[in-house]
This record gives sequence, structure tokens and C-alpha cells, in this order.
Amino acid sequence: MPDFAEPLARLILEIKRLPGIGQKSAQRIAFHILRAQREDVERLSAALLDVKDKLGLCAVCNNISDAEVCLYCRDPHRDRHKICVVEEPHNLVPIETTRTFNGLYHVLHGSISPLRGIGPEQLRIKELLNRLHEADVEEIILATNPTVEGEATAVYLARLLKPLGIRVTRIAMGIPVGSDLEYADEVTMSKSLENRREM
Repeated sequence: MPDFAEPLARLILEIKRLPGIGQKSAQRIAFHILRAQREDVERLSAALLDVKDKLGLCAVCNNISDAEVCLYCRDPHRDRHKICVVEEPHNLVPIETTRTFNGLYHVLHGSISPLRGIGPEQLRIKELLNRLHEADVEEIILATNPTVEGEATAVYLARLLKPLGIRVTRIAMGIPVGSDLEYADEVTMSKSLENRREM
């Protein structure tokens, strides 16, 4: 690695710690910041600090929020009988962009992963159960990721929630629209067949 002045080297090192950013990308970003106007850098710095100082978790669903209750939970037009359970706050974005789900959310902040030492007690499952006792929920939609950990979490939650008399559903998985069957792996193809519906 070339020698950089200490402040620039430190900036590159900090940028490189971000996910998906390697040495070259970190250098490009650092040099961009170096060339930028002071006002631009101050805005970036203020935005970074605001994320740490002004954001927290929603007291109801654990989504990221700038108030005690997030915008979804405080929206009176959302269907309070349905809760969609996701692993992380960023998982809400693809669901919201469909404009087809109008219920509430619950963010677990992870998934069950024995290999990483994450069990059900490390997730926000207790908070979900508390919500079910306080509200008239008719359906829980499990929208965990289609990974081994996501599946394990969905199965665990289904077993936990079904005895409560609440309808528990899982998002369908399978062949993406616009894709070709020859590129589907056997697990995806199996899920597609399993989740087939009547025409």
C-alpha cells in the first residue's frame, strides 16, 4: 500500500471498515472527500453523527426510528391485524416498495444461528409475543430470508405462534419473474414446486 499522509491514511482505513468497501474503493472515496468543498464534508459529517445521535429503535416494532414510535406503527391507516416479521430493518424496504402490504412490522434484529452463537433469546421474539397479547392480531407473515438461518427462525416462530390460534404464513419462495428455469438450483426449484398455486 502506498504511503499516505496520516489523516488521509486514517480516513482510508475507516472507510475500508464499511461493508463491501475494499482498499481501492476506500481510496477513491477518501480522495473524493479530500477534493470536496468543506461544506459538503461538513454535511456528510453531520449526517453521520445524526444517524448515531438521533435514531433509535421503535418502542413497538424495533424498526429504526427518529421518534419513540416509527412511522409505520403510528400510521392510523395501516392494518393492525397483520404483522410481517423480518430479520433486519432494511428488509422492510423491498416489502414496502411492492405497495401491496399495508400491515405492521416486527423486526427481530437477526436470525437463529447456532454456529454464530445466536439463539432465540438474542432476538426480539419476546417483544413480538408481548405485542400479540396486547393487540388483536389475526395473521403473522414470516418474511425471514431464504437462508438456512432464516428458515430455522421461521420454523421456530411458526411452532411458537401456532398454538396461540393466530394464522401463521410464510412468504413464497421460488423462481424469480423474468428468470429461466435452466438457471434455477434444485432448492429454488423445489421451493417453487412446493409453493405452487392454482391458476
